[in-house]
Amino acid sequence: MIIFLYGPDTFRSRQKLNEILDEYKEKNKKAFNLKFFDCDEQKVDIAKLKDELRQTSMFKEKKLLVVSNLFGDAALKEKFLKEAKDFVSSGEVIVIYEPGAIKATDKLLKFLIKEAKAQEFKPLDERNLKIWIKKEAQNQKGKIDDYAVETLASYSGGDLWQLSNEISKMINFKKDRTITSQDVKSSLKPKIENDIFRTIDAIAQKNKRQALNLLANHLEEGDNALYLLSMIGYQFRNLLIVKELLEKNVQYGMIAKRSGLHPFVVKKSYETCRQFSFAELKKIYRKIFQVDIDVKTGKLDQEMALELLIAGI
Repeated sequence: MIIFLYGPDTFRSRQKLNEILDEYKEKNKKAFNLKFFDCDEQKVDIAKLKDELRQTSMFKEKKLLVVSNLFGDAALKEKFLKEAKDFVSSGEVIVIYEPGAIKATDKLLKFLIKEAKAQEFKPLDERNLKIWIKKEAQNQKGKIDDYAVETLASYSGGDLWQLSNEISKMINFKKDRTITSQDVKSSLKPKIENDIFRTIDAIAQKNKRQALNLLANHLEEGDNALYLLSMIGYQFRNLLIVKELLEKNVQYGMIAKRSGLHPFVVKKSYETCRQFSFAELKKIYRKIFQVDIDVKTGKLDQEMALELLIAGI
């Protein structure tokens, strides 16, 4: 069986992946047959995947293989497509986890949508974003009024990683009191977003020293490194979305409508994304995603992760 999770909303897709992993670990306490294959981080061989599924386990537990970033390896993707029917009919489980957008014409995408248990995670529209904010506050044991939800939705640009972080900070500050619109305005820092875009401009101009200095200034002022990382990820996600539409020859005036991004975000992203190729942006976004996972799993210190990210772009 194949479970296919994909789309640009990496917060919800990652959440879904974690649910699958937690459910598996609950049923299989030792999790000996849980294996991860990141095609960006290692050379994944199709024969190895098949061998993993064929091998008889000493333990009476179903195998779970998580394959991420498969679509970035053209050769592997082609081989996988040839073997895909066998993977679908397997009694074991393969999760294909693909953060980011995929071209609608992709053959493997079409196959997986038809044959696998596929779930796409698109950016939430305005109505569903507000519903999500209210639910996220409830999940974090907090209370938020409708005006605060409106303000938070309009300030955030739809980045759920940033939103979840901001909601958590405000709930911790307010304790048992309800979050208001004024709390949102006080908590969010538009200046950080502007400075992060200056950082990205510096990266685009190959001026890593300036980018590192801008980030160092934020850290010296006490800004959270994980929050800065989420803002960088948010801005590069927007650049990737706008760039993909430009690659498809979508006119500037239609980009906001097609992307679901705020016109102001489109305006800021438009010129900057032209300084990167689509492949460069996709590679950078994946690198940010991996660094974020490494920080959250304790593999990297937050501040060191930021420095390594900028130095490695």
